[in-house]
Amino acid sequence: MARTPLTRDEVLSVAADLVKQHGPEALSMRKLAAELGTAVTSIYWHVGNRESLLDALVRRTVADLGTIRPRGSTPQERVVSIARTLRRQLRDRPHLVAMVHERGLTEHMFLPVQRALVHETHAAGLRGGAAAEAVRAVLFQVVGHVLVERNRERAPVQRPGEEELWAGGKTEAAEDDPALARALAAPVDPERLFDTSVRALVKSLLGPAT
Repeated sequence: MARTPLTRDEVLSVAADLVKQHGPEALSMRKLAAELGTAVTSIYWHVGNRESLLDALVRRTVADLGTIRPRGSTPQERVVSIARTLRRQLRDRPHLVAMVHERGLTEHMFLPVQRALVHETHAAGLRGGAAAEAVRAVLFQVVGHVLVERNRERAPVQRPGEEELWAGGKTEAAEDDPALARALAAPVDPERLFDTSVRALVKSLLGPAT
């Protein structure tokens, strides 16, 4: 059975998957051709050389983050949904986002998200400096949380770890609050923590949902 003709979009999709899994240093034209089951010359025909391919992947990543669409019936709910989706996008493609940053396009990548946040802060009644501060606070919260998550995941094993430091309901550091100590001894749930912090931030910036 004859193979369907290779497309540029297919080349970029497979290249993006390779970068997501192994980082840009693992992306070679020969490896990409093997994944696609085609000749290296065919890759060059569709995307040019390796640098052109990386540039195309950067543009694709920037475009992907421009497709975030808010959900919810109130500005507060929609801002939280934007934050959740942005976190997921950044978590799903750290190597590609790093490539965008290295090429000096980070601000451009976040512009569509900022525009979506501007729309929702205006809908909540904020204007001027207050609206700008809300947009930046949400963006910084998301990016900062993702960076902390990534740092914890890549950090060497901690001895003693957080669980050991708080195990047994130690009350001295917990100021006689054993329930707090037990909670801090439990594994972190990053998604729940993110949701809690974003909701608290958005409520403080935009006011209670109506």
